[in-house]
Amino acid sequence: MDDKPQETGSGDETRRQDEIRGQDGAPEREKAPGRVGRGRRVRFGSAAAGCAVLGGVLVLLPWGRGADGPPEPAPGARAQAAVAGGVPASLPDLEALVGERERHLKEHPKDAESWAVLGAARVEQGRRLGDPARYSRAERALRTSLKVRPRDNAAALRGLAALANARHDHPAALEWGERARKLEPKRWTTYPPLVEAYAGLGDGESAGRMLDRLKTLRSDPAVMARAAAVYRDKGLREDAAAQLFAAAAAAGEPAERASYLEQAGQLAWERGDREDALGHFQEALRIDPDQRAAQAGQGRVLASLGRTTEALGAYRAALARQPLPEYARELGELYESLGLRQAARVHYDLLRSRVREAAAHGADGNLVLGRFEADHGDPQAAVRRLRTEWERQPSAAVADALGWALHRSGRSGEALEFAERATEGTHGGGVRSALHAFHRGMIELELDGHGPARRHLREALSINPYFSPLRVPQAKAALERLGEPPVGDGPPDWS
Repeated sequence: MDDKPQETGSGDETRRQDEIRGQDGAPEREKAPGRVGRGRRVRFGSAAAGCAVLGGVLVLLPWGRGADGPPEPAPGARAQAAVAGGVPASLPDLEALVGERERHLKEHPKDAESWAVLGAARVEQGRRLGDPARYSRAERALRTSLKVRPRDNAAALRGLAALANARHDHPAALEWGERARKLEPKRWTTYPPLVEAYAGLGDGESAGRMLDRLKTLRSDPAVMARAAAVYRDKGLREDAAAQLFAAAAAAGEPAERASYLEQAGQLAWERGDREDALGHFQEALRIDPDQRAAQAGQGRVLASLGRTTEALGAYRAALARQPLPEYARELGELYESLGLRQAARVHYDLLRSRVREAAAHGADGNLVLGRFEADHGDPQAAVRRLRTEWERQPSAAVADALGWALHRSGRSGEALEFAERATEGTHGGGVRSALHAFHRGMIELELDGHGPARRHLREALSINPYFSPLRVPQAKAALERLGEPPVGDGPPDWS
């Protein structure tokens, strides 16, 4: 895929393009955003000191690398062990596993277990490659497994739950996951899809209960990473970071370790710690060059540091190998912040096409497309799309997006209820999100709530002063217009 836009603007846009391109008019050679300087180490911070005892006993994957250890397993066996254990696997290993299962099933088409393994591997491929067509193929394999063995086939049910989560269809994930739990309530791999499904439905209490059950059955890096996601949604960032550091330290394979480092980088970015975030993203890419989420993360950090050419290169590389609509939006907004509107439109069009393609393969793109339309397209269409999403999956993220779309369509009074849900822990909005706080502050400003607006806009910049190349200048401008609070207005309330 060639995702580089044809930047053919004029005037100020052309001049800005010339700053980004080399003197001969060609794009500068991309610096290797995934490289780390010689001898560089990942900075885990003080939380790393206790990682050896966090989350219970750390269980490594069952193969060693020592001179006296067992021989390294074949790629397909590594991927099968990872997929069966809910652990990220490398793309080459996944490809080997898929090829092996396909060849086996040509001769043994009634092997329900192999159909389930094939389906689960294709789900993971779809996630890693941003390729929704893999989801359709995964579904065929998993449903074939159920057809061959319609009863007592928990592996296929778990695979369908994982597939539904990958498609952002959390109600379906919950249904498949509960069916698997009914069959195998004491198998630990039954619970991660349920944790993810409940979180996607905005039911943090149930997600926490499923996590507690999971932790009674297993304590290993994959469980720690799942716990980190739950803690992050509750606003417990330090606990989430500690779990991820422990998971990365104990991970058994490079792809697994890189995945946890990428998640640690995202946590650092969300709190505005650019140095730590960049270090985690770089190390993740060094360990696993196919870790494109880390490459997109680099783009965010590098853009905030003013290293524009490197940021564009990182985003382009991520999109070329994992063309997710979220990356297209971020790159488009970076171009827009630089005054390159034509290049931005190229990537906004790419976002729309990727959402349409994903929908053709059963994926739910209402949230990402609704967010985009609210800011860059048709806010009324965004409201309709996000209302449907809210009825199905009332999470804090959907509440934030719907509130913002209502505000953008001129209905700020109605919007405030959803903005409050997205930002107040009593309504499930425990996650500390600079974007959510910014949206609430701008809605309150429109409603002449100057005190609350000032408080939430300051909160947004306190959480992450670099959260968006487009929205940060807007937040600062709004605060400048608001000025200082009157004497006696009280200190900011960051709760």
